[in-house]
Amino acid sequence: MPLLSSPVTVVPAAESAVAVAHFAARLAFETDVSDVAAALATGAPDVVVVDTRGVQGWSQGHVAGAVHLPTGEIAARAAEVVPEGATVVTYCWGPGCNGAIRAALEFARLGHPVKEMLGGFEYWAREGLPVETSEGISRRVPDPLTVPVSGVSCAC
Repeated sequence: MPLLSSPVTVVPAAESAVAVAHFAARLAFETDVSDVAAALATGAPDVVVVDTRGVQGWSQGHVAGAVHLPTGEIAARAAEVVPEGATVVTYCWGPGCNGAIRAALEFARLGHPVKEMLGGFEYWAREGLPVETSEGISRRVPDPLTVPVSGVSCAC
């Protein structure tokens, strides 16, 4: 009896070598909020997290430890914000916004190693990671749809 195809296999999976190249490339361009949080917690001097939103977004709350550099100011101010050789991690509002991608492109054009933080500020806050405002640093209760509420990460 022939196997029935499913919506998953109507288009066959890529050959292993192609899949390796694809997924390795994605990891070269992207990082997630858990990895960024771990880097900031260790004080990694080789990572600079950049909030690319405007003043209103930054004031509403931002990743604790991030620097504020809206996309339109990157060309003029990147040299004062990013140490030589540091990897820049950009973020904007969330997965429905491509502001972090536009900012990453600007940093790449300037010759900086750069990655986009998947999920943006939305997933940072939803995972209960430290959010900074003018009133100080706070943490929200983790959203069980984005992170295990009994642990720090998904352990992936």
